[in-house]
Amino acid sequence: MKSFNRWQQTGASLLVVLALAACGGGGGGGSSSAPSAVTPTAPITPPAPEPGAPALTNNTATDGLNWLNFRRSQAGLSVLTRNALIDAAATGHSNYQKLNTVTHVQVVGKPGFTGVHLLDRLQAVGYATPSYFYGEVISASNTTSGVYLAEELITAIYHRFAIFEPRFKEIGAGAVSNATGYTIFTNNFAANDGYGPGIGKGNIATWPVDGQTRVLTNFFSDFEEPDPVENADEVGYPISVHADADVTLTVTSFTVKPRGGVNLPAKLLSKATDSANMGNNTSAAAIVPLSKLAANTVYDVSFSGLADGTPISKSWSFTTR
Repeated sequence: MKSFNRWQQTGASLLVVLALAACGGGGGGGSSSAPSAVTPTAPITPPAPEPGAPALTNNTATDGLNWLNFRRSQAGLSVLTRNALIDAAATGHSNYQKLNTVTHVQVVGKPGFTGVHLLDRLQAVGYATPSYFYGEVISASNTTSGVYLAEELITAIYHRFAIFEPRFKEIGAGAVSNATGYTIFTNNFAANDGYGPGIGKGNIATWPVDGQTRVLTNFFSDFEEPDPVENADEVGYPISVHADADVTLTVTSFTVKPRGGVNLPAKLLSKATDSANMGNNTSAAAIVPLSKLAANTVYDVSFSGLADGTPISKSWSFTTR
């Protein structure tokens, strides 16, 4: 399936954990498109508690939604308002997937059908007006931990581009489990009647953020489709920058190095270097170190470029776990 289409088509991103392959798609009359991913077999361990993290409710959809909002707030982005209509669309789609297969495109006549694309499903519950902006991410796993499912989506870089879009206003989620405990978590982002305020032209958000600790050291590139780093599997944790959806971000330089060391070899994901997978998305970029990062190490990051032609630069650091 396609990757980001700069929020111009039906948006979806999908992650299957401890399962088989998956695929993802794109956004709406503003929307997103992110690809699919599968993580390698590993114990299901939610992230460790962090200061300010939302209290767990043991409801997969709520915990996953709250975790995505928590990470957005850490990145300096707006906390999105939960909308019951978006919840209904997401829950209906999770139920469709439970009855059929994990996917972001439904087939007319299949059990549980609620709409072919995300926009169709939002309109079916009475949400989307003629002016809309939306995106979708999906994860599925043999765990009911919404925090785990949400964090896996953030790690998968093409999914992260949707999650950290500054211009969304509202959010909704739905999770459905089958008899064996296999859970499908669908999270939808949207904005009716135009974009949300975003972070303003000339500004960027980053992930990891400045001063962040306990950052993962690795990312399994082979388990995201399209594969962000071809000919490599275990690589370093992706580092990304995010501008408002209606901003064109041009990368001049984007580097990462261990403190006191030299810049690491990394793959740049941007509209200029990764157009086949980025689609029409010009407002975000990332670098993926080509090797696993070292543990308990401070890394310094430097970004410079143009935001709608205006020079922009930022330097920050994070520490791995």
